Amino acid sequence: MSKKEARSDSDISDVSDEQEWLNEDDDEGDEETVQVISLLDDRVFPDAMSMVSYCKEKYGFDFLAVRDRLQLDFHGTVKLINFIRQRVHEGSTLPDEISAKDLEDDAYLKPILDDDALIMCLDDLPEPSAPVKEAKQSEVSPEDLIKRNSELQSELEALAKQFNNYRLAVQQTLDTRWGEDDTETSTKAPGAPSRAQDSLDAGKAGNDYSESYFASYARNEIHETMLKDRVRTDAYRDFIYRNKHLFAGKVVLDIGCGTGILSMFCAKAGAKQVIAVDNSAIIDKAREIIFDNGLDDKIVCLHGRVEEVTLPVKQVDIIVSEWMGYCLLYEAMLPSVLWARDRYLKPDGLLVPSHANMWISPIASPGYFPDEYLTDHIDFWRDVYGFDMKAMQANIYDDVRVDVLPSDCLASAPCAFSMLDLHTVKVEDLVFTKPWHTKFSENASTLFGFLIWFDIFFAPSRDDKTIADTATAADWAAGGPERVAFTTGPAGEPTHWKQGVVINKEYAEAKITSKELQGEISFSIPESYTRGLNIGITWEAPQHGKKGDTWLLH
Repeated sequence: MSKKEARSDSDISDVSDEQEWLNEDDDEGDEETVQVISLLDDRVFPDAMSMVSYCKEKYGFDFLAVRDRLQLDFHGTVKLINFIRQRVHEGSTLPDEISAKDLEDDAYLKPILDDDALIMCLDDLPEPSAPVKEAKQSEVSPEDLIKRNSELQSELEALAKQFNNYRLAVQQTLDTRWGEDDTETSTKAPGAPSRAQDSLDAGKAGNDYSESYFASYARNEIHETMLKDRVRTDAYRDFIYRNKHLFAGKVVLDIGCGTGILSMFCAKAGAKQVIAVDNSAIIDKAREIIFDNGLDDKIVCLHGRVEEVTLPVKQVDIIVSEWMGYCLLYEAMLPSVLWARDRYLKPDGLLVPSHANMWISPIASPGYFPDEYLTDHIDFWRDVYGFDMKAMQANIYDDVRVDVLPSDCLASAPCAFSMLDLHTVKVEDLVFTKPWHTKFSENASTLFGFLIWFDIFFAPSRDDKTIADTATAADWAAGGPERVAFTTGPAGEPTHWKQGVVINKEYAEAKITSKELQGEISFSIPESYTRGLNIGITWEAPQHGKKGDTWLLH
């Protein structure tokens, strides 16, 4: 899965850089990986025959035997599939023996499951067996065999034609449905999800628009940006290569593998097997890259969500993943990593990276802020080639801005507000409210806003207790070559994550009369987009009222 939307390297950034979705038309002609959903549960298989065998072995349901017993043609088989899916969807049990009467209703020609891969793969199943008239071997003449062969060939051609017509009908139905949904959404409030978007396979988790999210990772530019972020990529490489003894002979799971760079680091470090998983079409490029580098004997690539693919092993020794988003938790990829941790990681297994620390600091004038920043990013809209574009300023302070700021913009010492130990943190811990406090520097005069960033740690042991809640990446990494860490803050080399900037909407009146400042910071999930973030901050000084606001990162 890969994981970062396209991110600009310029100093002037807009959060929408993270959401440049891939046009679905760009994918036309690309080979798609088939995912056949089980008739009787939610398991996913790479082909129809694997699914049929699974249902027979686990549930004692022989799909081919039912089809052959009822002598179903193509349309009859489609009805059988949809009849079973309808009963399973309703929670009803199947009849002890499905009869032709059960399938009489033509409503079962309409697919229960949109774009049902099983229906599309019917021609991959063994041909239906036909009743054979009892006859002695001597009574079957060569002429009869030639005639029967011709009949079977005609039946096969007819089935192929039926299949193509059915596939076209299904596609037209889906196109019409999506077109109607797009029309409906035009009357909704901005940002409200359409029914089509809400019906995506990821709808179980809310409005995360996963089809577009994962499709965005098929683009070269995204991976080029991440690979050229040397702070990021060097950290993974250095930890893996400096700790080869941790990877030698081990089974590694790489979640959101992208181009496969981390998987190849692990294989080069001596891993016995690496399982690379990504739900984007980039997995096809990763498979080719891995082959071209002679590592296909150690790395197996799986296309799909880590929650849905079937791993070739029951447990893994190490999970490696680059899951971090803007302000750390944007994109909501960490829950998938934690799910895989609980499902596949051995009790003594290692997560790479292992810890993340989150930081906040007030931004105050004088200095670069606020005049130059406002001129560059806010007042800019009042004169664009001689045109007044003040309409673009509407709600401009409501969003989290993503930018690289100089270290001298900070008005105080940074405050660490949330340390995540990835070996123990739970998904529910990712929605939180935490206290923070700091002291203003002597020359700070007006509270302009706040800066948010994170540090990432790579501990060689899950039992490492040396990473304190207030640890910085620089201090911890200084403890030895096996320790690797990096910061996305203004004191470090810029990364593609940059920092999160929130502007105090009342900054002009926010005069600083006290050197003490404290408050709370909260991270929550927007209803409109579950891969986004709502960041709420409150602040107050002694003998002054409490103030606060919420900004959206989307």
